[in-house]
Amino acid sequence: MKTTHIPLAYGQKEVSVDVPSGNLLGVFYPKPIQKMMDEVYLIRQALDNPIGTQPLKQIVHPGQKIAIAISDMTRPTPSERMLPPLLEELHTTGIPDEDVFIVLALGLHRPMTDDEIEVAIPADIMQRYQVINHDPLDTVHIGVTSRGTPVDIFRPLVEADIRICLGNIEFHYFAGYSGGAKAILPGCASRAAVTANHSWMTYSQAAAGHLDDNPVRLDLEEGVGMLGVDFILNVVVDGEHNIIGAFAGDVILAHRKGCQMVEDRGTVEIPRLGDIVVASSGGYPKDINFYQAHKALESAKYFVNEGGIIILVAECPEGFGNKVMQQWLLEIPTPDETIQRIKQEFVLGGHKAAAIALIEKHAEIYLVSSLPTDMVRHMRFYPFNSIQQALDYALEEMGGQSKVLVLPQAGSILPKLKPFLLDKRRV
Repeated sequence: MKTTHIPLAYGQKEVSVDVPSGNLLGVFYPKPIQKMMDEVYLIRQALDNPIGTQPLKQIVHPGQKIAIAISDMTRPTPSERMLPPLLEELHTTGIPDEDVFIVLALGLHRPMTDDEIEVAIPADIMQRYQVINHDPLDTVHIGVTSRGTPVDIFRPLVEADIRICLGNIEFHYFAGYSGGAKAILPGCASRAAVTANHSWMTYSQAAAGHLDDNPVRLDLEEGVGMLGVDFILNVVVDGEHNIIGAFAGDVILAHRKGCQMVEDRGTVEIPRLGDIVVASSGGYPKDINFYQAHKALESAKYFVNEGGIIILVAECPEGFGNKVMQQWLLEIPTPDETIQRIKQEFVLGGHKAAAIALIEKHAEIYLVSSLPTDMVRHMRFYPFNSIQQALDYALEEMGGQSKVLVLPQAGSILPKLKPFLLDKRRV
């Protein structure tokens, strides 16, 4: 039998699977970049030609306290390559190092360790600038959005004169896209603010690729607008974490320009939905834990037929990454009970379990990971030691004529069915 050998990212290494060629509908990636450009050039071009604002050198002035919010280790944002040209820009305006500080936008994730910070931030920058973890308990209440979200933002950011946000733009399963104002809310907000904002994820418009009618995105941008962001620098990266696009300027307008690039690259044409979808999270850090790896499931669900099988490939070396999600996945016996519970009371962490429960009602989930097999079974998933083992079993279950789609960077793409655009359904 002729097979097609397909490598996939798994943590910080590569694994592979051989798919019978007669069953394979295709391997789908984001569209390739026609010409790779120097990353520093892209960033400097973005800084010199901001969208919707003046250049940064005309916004900042000596004597101001400047806060720079950057992503934590769970995001694929290449902060270590974005910070040097940005800080050089500030330095040329006469801003002293002691008037600039860097905030690690954790949201409700755990604080970054010293070793992790050293990876995210170059050593010379660590020596010159103050770097602090966001603390969701140390916030200032600014107001309440029209949707009822309390706008409680990390005190040092509120007290700064200038706020700059760094981020990476990709599809996000309920905020539409990552990046932009998300660096502040949820990135640097209170637990109450994050919980209230994320509660809107249960609405149908809160879906990957949706912006203008997305209640989560609209709510967080309204909240951040009460604080004010003076400048953003966002990038788009490829599967190897190379910067392929950079967008600077206004927190809304520059972000939307970057979102357009993600949509143009990440909307892929497929001949039909698959009976089996093999989906890799894309390796580290996107599969650092199951909380992050789940995002690949959210993309994969758009590619699979009702009653099909999704094979999620995600190492998850740090386990679940969220105690509430872990508790919900392991202790609530059925998808229907999970969905009913989140409708009765929104609980952060439980929202991930509820999103997974919705997918379970659409397709079976096989998991290739480092999580203990008994734990995976308690999650109502099928555990496998290898992708090949999982695929072989899935082909037996779905039959010899079943069709397979492979998504090596699942979270970075959405399907476009020929000849019409697939409705961005929520399962």
